[in-house]
Amino acid sequence: QVQLVESGGGLVQAGGSLRLSCAVSGPTFSRYSIGWFRQAPGRHREFVAFISPSGSDTRYTESVMGRFTVSRDNTKNTVSLQMYNLEPEDTAVYYCAARAGYYSYTNDETYDYWGQGTQVTVSS
Repeated sequence: QVQLVESGGGLVQAGGSLRLSCAVSGPTFSRYSIGWFRQAPGRHREFVAFISPSGSDTRYTESVMGRFTVSRDNTKNTVSLQMYNLEPEDTAVYYCAARAGYYSYTNDETYDYWGQGTQVTVSS
């Protein structure tokens, strides 16, 4: 069983930065791709970022390109999402999720394991 726990959320002013972490339990962490998603009030959960098992391949939704960076440390079973130049539109609950493979990586239904989420609030 794989368990994911997010941390690092909080309240920040527009233009500020936050670093989210996702701690993953289980012996096969290095086999999983990890996705970051977010859900704002009244909106569907949306894809934010993706990182391959080795960390060599990363993908982002267009609205965060150049501002967010996803990385992972397979020796520590952690994935990070560094967020710069935050905007009020980034306000949401952020989730990390794990899955095998690459196909349809922007589709949250293809992920098998989810964390509980961490709140990010960006004030204007």
